[in-house]
Amino acid sequence: MTAHELATTDVQPTLRFVDRVNPVTRLAAAMVLTTPLLLTVDWVSAAIALGIQLVLFAVAGVTPAVLVRRTWPILIAAPVAGLSMLLYGEPSGTVYWELWLARITDGSIELAIAVTVRVLAIGLPAALLFMRVDPTDLADGLAQIARLPARFVLGALAATRLVGLFVEDWRAMSLARRARGIGDHGAIRRAATMAFALLVLAIRRGSKLATAMEARGFGAHAPRTWARPSRVGLVDAVLLVLAAAIAAIAIAGSIWAGTFHPVWA
Repeated sequence: MTAHELATTDVQPTLRFVDRVNPVTRLAAAMVLTTPLLLTVDWVSAAIALGIQLVLFAVAGVTPAVLVRRTWPILIAAPVAGLSMLLYGEPSGTVYWELWLARITDGSIELAIAVTVRVLAIGLPAALLFMRVDPTDLADGLAQIARLPARFVLGALAATRLVGLFVEDWRAMSLARRARGIGDHGAIRRAATMAFALLVLAIRRGSKLATAMEARGFGAHAPRTWARPSRVGLVDAVLLVLAAAIAAIAIAGSIWAGTFHPVWA
């Protein structure tokens, strides 16, 4: 089994459906799902959305191990955000604990729960939707379907492709400094000098890449042709309908429960 197969074995059942969806549709679905959830800060709408998402994840074959492995930064960020609201949220109701600026009250507890669940409801589907998006496919979709300027899209794609080289450059510079006997002490100074050297290297490489792309006609204003056509179909419509339905059910549930609380209020 190859390294690529090992890296994708745990997500094969998960992304059987999502892999067929255009990357632009995934971006649109994430916006359709998250925008309504950002309009209110109640816990009911977030809990309803998160509950539906977890059911859909289970149906799609997302195991708890895969969910934790792919979304662990969000699982850490959610309770951290909730903790800050718990201690420093708007106080109301009974005061349970107080220390200088920190105060735990009925209002801060409710706000902490709402924020924690909301971060999970917004972050988990976004992380899973963009788990294996190829930058080239996304760029093709943005230029052909979303009709963004091709010059901007291709420039961003080229820059994205170069980001992976930074890790190799950093490793090469570390080995070179160690071979010269100047890489084993002064960690802060070493990191600062290497960061500056990496910045200079990135600027030079970016200038050369821009010149090469201009020479090959990437900056032309004439209509472009595309080697990889980007299309949308039935699966894209299904994903958008699911995202809109989850958002609508969540907001309707919070209104029915009487907990709907717009952010502007």
